[in-house]
Amino acid sequence: MTTAHRYVAIDGHTIFYREAGHPNAPAILLLHGFPSSSHMFRELMPLLADRYHLIAPDLPGFGFSDMPNRAHYAYTFDALAKIMARFAESVGLTRYAIYVFDYGAPVGFRLALAHPEKVAAIISQNGNAYAEGLSDGWNPIR
Repeated sequence: MTTAHRYVAIDGHTIFYREAGHPNAPAILLLHGFPSSSHMFRELMPLLADRYHLIAPDLPGFGFSDMPNRAHYAYTFDALAKIMARFAESVGLTRYAIYVFDYGAPVGFRLALAHPEKVAAIISQNGNAYAEGLSDGWNPIR
């Protein structure tokens, strides 16, 4: 199985994503950690593509996705979850599992809380549920 590399426009932002597997297979939305991107799933996706439809987006500000100006985009987990919900709809995901890793966990958990009818399962690896997107600890690299 090959992995396709695609882009989609969501709310004026270009989101890059990797896709593998048959669209009629059970879907898994793969949400990456920090400071990574969908690239972290490059070896996993071919291993699962014979059984699952895999979608791995780069969150805004990561990988090949747009990096919206902080003056116009709030980099919070709430904002990232909202754009990922619109992303999932845009790429045709109606019912899917989420695989969350690190930074992707608070995004995915918010997505599941907002749309429990769409999220069939949660697979968590090193996932935490943070109260805020970027705490004061991030100030040195903002």
